[in-house]
Amino acid sequence: MAKSSNQKAKILYLMQLFLEETDEEHPISRKGLEEKLADLGIHAERKSLYNDIETLKNFGMDISYRKEHPEGYYLAEREFELPELKLLVDAVQSSRFITQKKSDSLIRKIERLTSRYEARKLQRQVVVADRIKAMNESIYYNVDKIHSAIALNRQIIFRYFEWTVSKEIRLKKGGENYHVSPWALTWDSENYYLIGYDTDARIIKHFRVDKMLHIEITGQERDGRDEFFRFDLARYTRQTFGMFGGNEQTVRIRFHSRFVGVVIDRFGKNVPLRPDGDEHFIARVEIAVSEQFFGWITGLGRDVQILSPQSVVDEYRSLLEDLGRTYKNID
Repeated sequence: MAKSSNQKAKILYLMQLFLEETDEEHPISRKGLEEKLADLGIHAERKSLYNDIETLKNFGMDISYRKEHPEGYYLAEREFELPELKLLVDAVQSSRFITQKKSDSLIRKIERLTSRYEARKLQRQVVVADRIKAMNESIYYNVDKIHSAIALNRQIIFRYFEWTVSKEIRLKKGGENYHVSPWALTWDSENYYLIGYDTDARIIKHFRVDKMLHIEITGQERDGRDEFFRFDLARYTRQTFGMFGGNEQTVRIRFHSRFVGVVIDRFGKNVPLRPDGDEHFIARVEIAVSEQFFGWITGLGRDVQILSPQSVVDEYRSLLEDLGRTYKNID
């Protein structure tokens, strides 16, 4: 860029210096600012530099002057505080549905929201046990396209796949398109799900976004408005374990008191709880009865007991017996 062009953009380069090069621990003196601008081919006189700093302050930049060592000007306040940026980085790094490549890209962009010195503090590895990142790079754009369809009140078509034992993709419905009216996106069990009205099945269904391929927005307006507004999304995600469907039933479960936090985390603070003796309580929950639900119960150990309805008790007992026979045959 020619020197004259740089001169015209002086205040913009000065703004960039404050954004990228300064914070409270790393101010830049007036002479330092002049030298950095000179490296860019920009001459800055003392008076004009003071005027430019004042202009940036009037523009809304919180530029302060530090008198003690190290002395100089710095950007005192930013749109995001460092703890907020750390939280964003941690969320991106630990999110299973974002691929590692996209995680790295997003974190680099987040780092540009602070000084290069503070950005070093954002270069941290969040350790999450057995973390497996998503493999489908397109999920990033799938989410954006679904949001666009919702905003435009349009249906979408897509193909949906499942994994085979040989770790290959197999298209469901023989590769035919799904015609769905998207109504909401939800994040459950570390995966993104689309909640939509399936035009062919005429019901509300959920789809894992990372298993959706070739999403296209159609010119048709969405169906299922009445069905969706009768649909309680929060309740659905609470009672559906891992988004595996099942028959919705009211189930009474007896827990040891040490599990009260687990129950509230799973079903919310409004879950009905009743003390049962000194060390137990009974919870009344509405859930979709599935093997995933039974797996959750089993994982809590011996101090959890399904009390009713009897049909669910019998189904759980039958599952445990089948599992016992399976493991016995393996031995």
